[in-house]
Amino acid sequence: MNNSIWRKKPMHMFEQDMQKSELKRVLGKWSLTAIGIGAIIGGGVFVLTGTAAHYHAGPALALSFVIAGIGCIFAALCYAEFAAMLPVEGSAYAYAYGTVGEIFAWIIGWGLILEYAMGAMTVAVSWSGYFNKLLHLFGIHLPENLTNDPVTFGGASVNLPALVIVWFVTWILVRGIKEAASANNLIVVIKVAVILFVIIMGAFYIDVANWTPFIPAEVPVARENGEMLPAYGWGGIISGASAIFFAYIGFDAVSTQAGEAINPKKDMPFAIIASLLICTVLYIAVSLVLTGMINYKDITGDALKAPVAFAFDKAGQPWAVFIITAAATAGLLSVMLVMMLGQTRVFLGMAKDGLLPKFFAEVHPTLKTPWKSTILVGAVVSIVAGFTPISLLGDMTSFGTLFAFTMVCLAVWILRFRDPNRDRPFKVSGLNIVAPLGILVNTFLILNLGRTAQLFAMAWLVFGLVVYFLYSRPRSLLNTRE
Repeated sequence: MNNSIWRKKPMHMFEQDMQKSELKRVLGKWSLTAIGIGAIIGGGVFVLTGTAAHYHAGPALALSFVIAGIGCIFAALCYAEFAAMLPVEGSAYAYAYGTVGEIFAWIIGWGLILEYAMGAMTVAVSWSGYFNKLLHLFGIHLPENLTNDPVTFGGASVNLPALVIVWFVTWILVRGIKEAASANNLIVVIKVAVILFVIIMGAFYIDVANWTPFIPAEVPVARENGEMLPAYGWGGIISGASAIFFAYIGFDAVSTQAGEAINPKKDMPFAIIASLLICTVLYIAVSLVLTGMINYKDITGDALKAPVAFAFDKAGQPWAVFIITAAATAGLLSVMLVMMLGQTRVFLGMAKDGLLPKFFAEVHPTLKTPWKSTILVGAVVSIVAGFTPISLLGDMTSFGTLFAFTMVCLAVWILRFRDPNRDRPFKVSGLNIVAPLGILVNTFLILNLGRTAQLFAMAWLVFGLVVYFLYSRPRSLLNTRE
């Protein structure tokens, strides 16, 4: 019996898992790329551009996206090397388990829960904002106590649209991966077309005065919870990069689909890098257009939930508002879909290894999806989305994302030293530069997140260690390994 917390899962066990997998291999490289784009383009463009501009970077929001993109490309390259080398469900958790050790893998897996579940919750709240905006265009107004969380409303209330839409996405995911991928592909085509429309059409309504000064002087700004925190200046640009970072987790979600990819060793590195590069360019362009169309100081109230639509509304283009709002309402569905899809696949990998109850590894005999864990994830995400403000959820998601990226950069770097001769279908050039830079940039961005989010996230990780030592470690399948 091997009781070391640093025990590693042998390669032959990963191979056995892949051979015994009950999941359907139906995803090609473009479907995988669409999954990445489906997750990346959503909250970052349609929602967080507003909060990041108003509370953090001002017109310099484009620089926040550049910095976040740089931090992502280092992690993306490391993910690509790992994904080609270990094409199994579980993403960064599985990579760490096979290379660094169980405790390292558990911490990453526990952090991924923050990344995916919190990401889905954040986007559900964002979707609610755009859905309400769409209803308003038809003259329909839901009661405020049914469209806001208790903190924002200041009394008994529930964000009912956010709660309901999560259950709709849960139903799609339970039905099957092929159906989910087809729905995602259609939505991705629609929202990329609308993003290009926003960039091209919005360019005609840019007022360069809104970019002056491009980097405003640093001043304290009141957050939604009343807390006064510094914003703007270079400090605001950095904190803005931290706040929007969760919008980039789409390429990470690609790596969770290895068990359903047709040719994972070849197609996953392509999809990871392609989806990141495409979306980074779109993000920078949209942020420039948005902050040029409206002054960052005017993005308040309902505008924070639907800033792009608000910008065209203020420009006197109601027809464009309708197109953007409808597309955003549909587009955010694919983000939720990919986030929850990734979460259940991480749970599936951890449960197969005995670190979580078998409940999370049960695959439906005909639908071939982990249906029980999907329903559980849907229940938790819907409840939290219905009762929690978006600002805290976004920062918590960013923490989970940055933490996972940091650990992946470290793990792939360690493995290159420990096992330099291992077969690597995709090999990062200059890893001794790429990995340390990825670790430094992502750690730096973690330190610039909101204090409340940092405390909650650290408490979550500590709780995770308690679960590991009391439940997961003694039940690990490696305990029975000879």
